[in-house]
Amino acid sequence: MSFLGIFRRTGYQGPVSDHFDGERFIMPGNPFDKSREAVLKWMLTREKSRWPARVDQPPQVRPERTVGADRVVVTFVNHATLLVQTHGLNILTDPVWSERIGPVSFAGPKRIVQPGIRYEDLPPIHALLLSHNHYDHIDMETVLRLFRDHKPRILAPLGDGDWMREAGIPGIEEMDWWQTLPLSADITATFTPSQHWSARGLFDRCLSLWGSFAINVKGQTFYFAGDTGYGPHFKTIAERFPRIRSAFIPIGAYEPRWFMRYQHNNPDDAVLAHQDLRAEHSIGIHFGCFQLTDEAWDAPARELKLALEKYAVPAADFAVPQPGSVFSYKL
Repeated sequence: MSFLGIFRRTGYQGPVSDHFDGERFIMPGNPFDKSREAVLKWMLTREKSRWPARVDQPPQVRPERTVGADRVVVTFVNHATLLVQTHGLNILTDPVWSERIGPVSFAGPKRIVQPGIRYEDLPPIHALLLSHNHYDHIDMETVLRLFRDHKPRILAPLGDGDWMREAGIPGIEEMDWWQTLPLSADITATFTPSQHWSARGLFDRCLSLWGSFAINVKGQTFYFAGDTGYGPHFKTIAERFPRIRSAFIPIGAYEPRWFMRYQHNNPDDAVLAHQDLRAEHSIGIHFGCFQLTDEAWDAPARELKLALEKYAVPAADFAVPQPGSVFSYKL
């Protein structure tokens, strides 16, 4: 999207539902409205922690080109970007390889760590799962590059198809909550709720949907939470997907709580979500790459450790990865 895209007004047109009022998407049962007054208050009262300009990068991994039907291999790339590999299929979630995130390439938050996989070392990418249209989750520079080089299927929320097609990406498959699409004969992706919102400009707030993904592999679920605050949707997802092998849950971008609690988990919320989902294992995402909010760079890992102790959850059940960390699951 060009800079002029911040003035976009068009959105989804479709039937009214419990989460669409005919014009904008809503969160059922939650009256939260991210008002301009609240944004201004945050901007004027911020107590922003100082982040390092750059963090020493661990060795980048070169993933396998293909993974068979006996395993699921997940590599944490950075922020909310995961490479999920199984049954010969390679999937990316919310891919970001850009140096900055924002409406133009020379502005916006700058990364302080490099991706755990070099773009040039990616295997053939067959599908992109996009959770919502914020710049740190749909980075069009990266998406356009992936489309040019790999021609993947692209699954995105309702309302994001038109502007992405205008940006040069045809064939977007738009999804509503609880809609399921096959990725292969053995793998499906279900678009599941999250407690969040959407916007890429000044006038398009909540004109497209937001959500998370449940990737089902032979009856086992790998859950990607995208970006979310804590809410009842985690228990609802667990009811529909009773065997969550691993959950990838955001743990960063959460201060100040008066402003961020609806839309972003803090580590305490993330542990509650892990318990609500009844996940066998969870992995933290959405931290330590771009400074989006006010907490310290190392706060998510420190506070997650305290939250695990508070709720008597074994530390081994909820990992804090480094870019390039690889998690392998036998099927």
